Amino acid sequence: MTSSPPVRIVESADVSAEAAIGDGSSIWHLAQVREGVRMGENCIVGRGAYIGTGVVMGDNCKVQNYALVYEPAQLGDGVFIGPAVVLTNDTYPRAINADGSLKSAHDWEPVGVTIERGAAIGARSTCVAPVTIGAWATVAAGAVVVKDVPAYALVAGVPARRIGWVGESGVPLQSGDGDGVWICPATGDRFVESNGSLTKEVA
Repeated sequence: MTSSPPVRIVESADVSAEAAIGDGSSIWHLAQVREGVRMGENCIVGRGAYIGTGVVMGDNCKVQNYALVYEPAQLGDGVFIGPAVVLTNDTYPRAINADGSLKSAHDWEPVGVTIERGAAIGARSTCVAPVTIGAWATVAAGAVVVKDVPAYALVAGVPARRIGWVGESGVPLQSGDGDGVWICPATGDRFVESNGSLTKEVA
């Protein structure tokens, strides 16, 4: 019987005792993981990253240096969060109420970003909650996402717009041999586009 790989938390990281960290995960220098976080197995949280209260992460996620993952974000298995990415949680941000009093936690309702299996969020991009990033989608570096992103979509710009499709390898798809057919040059997987969404063909 083999033992589970240990959790690695460096001394300078700030990890709440109330966070659940999966086997084999690593949390690096100056990262902060708040109470109520549920992190899956084999995750990596880079230097200076912030994982907010109650955030849920699947297995095999990577959160790169200085990314800010604010609650109540939910990350599926295999999600990649690039350096300095921000997942917001306040639809109408204000430091004070209309009467001038300082806002407290009771004065606003956090809303989250949902990122589905295998999706990748490029460096310094921002996802403005509430949005959902579909499975295997890619958000280009520096993009600002203000609406839902379909599965397998490649989006870029401010605001982010779809500029193509990507496969599960992350490589942009190429037009295939029929109307609405796309092929992954890395894996040979075939996809069919219909009504703004992409579906992978089952062999």
